[in-house]
Amino acid sequence: MKGKLAFVAGAGVGYLLGTRAGRQQFEKIKTWASDTWHDPRVQGYVQEAEQAATDFAKTQGGALKDKAVSTAKATFSSTGSEDTSATWEPTDGPLVDADDANPDTPRH
Repeated sequence: MKGKLAFVAGAGVGYLLGTRAGRQQFEKIKTWASDTWHDPRVQGYVQEAEQAATDFAKTQGGALKDKAVSTAKATFSSTGSEDTSATWEPTDGPLVDADDANPDTPRH
């Protein structure tokens, strides 16, 4: 099934880029995508997503770094022990997911 899907996708891209009609259609799609991206409503969503990511990184960055360091130390330590479990407690408070970090954002 993957092979058929790849073939169809390749044929579609070849049509878009290889024929004059396909090239015109490609230009229409490219113009539509550019217009959509530069739409103020879309940019508003982009800015909200960037702000949410920044806020999440600020609140959870330290905890994520600490977990990565402790996991790496536990994984690469050469103690010869079979037990690779590491106890980890967040230092900056509990780790939350993106929905918890943005309680006012409507969920889809």
